[in-house]
Amino acid sequence: MNTVGLVAFALVGSTKAVREEFDLFGVAVVGLAMAFAGGVTRDLLVNRVPLALQSPVEIALGLVGVGLAVGLSVVLRSADTHPITLVADAIGLAAFATTGAIVATDAGASAFGVVAVATINAVGGGAFADILLDRAPFILFDDFYATCAVLGGAAYWTLGALGGLGGAAAAGCAAVTVGTRLIAVAYGWELPTAGWVEDLVDHVTGER
Repeated sequence: MNTVGLVAFALVGSTKAVREEFDLFGVAVVGLAMAFAGGVTRDLLVNRVPLALQSPVEIALGLVGVGLAVGLSVVLRSADTHPITLVADAIGLAAFATTGAIVATDAGASAFGVVAVATINAVGGGAFADILLDRAPFILFDDFYATCAVLGGAAYWTLGALGGLGGAAAAGCAAVTVGTRLIAVAYGWELPTAGWVEDLVDHVTGER
């Protein structure tokens, strides 16, 4: 799961930097930041040395994703919005949500802790990449994204609490996360805003 997430998110982050016309060093920095920031935060939360600092293989996997992104940008127009990238993003989200849930469970976290760490692992890298790209993290104001990781983490804990084996819980977490994300992309799901709630109240009360 961690390997899949690293390659997928490095690819996604790098395509964003390519779109912003960063140089190759900048592309690599943003790609690796998206691949590793969530996992580093996860490891710090469970009080262990981040995997990114333990093995050069981790960095190598991230660089594979960066290389794939550069290659895609050569052969595809708007690689960051191409279906390949969108699917890779969904897969990376699911992989990291599952990894986070597993790590939190092994660390003895509560139900809230499992869901929180799964979500942070899944979306932390993307949020940090957006900061490097000089924009507000899109998970805070746009799209149905972080919620997919929340649902996946909740599915992992629920299946574990019901007596499911670790493999079954992990598969359930990944399936829920990637499934809801792909459906959200296909149908343009978004969470309601405060303005939407205000409009609904006005409609119900008949105010103009």
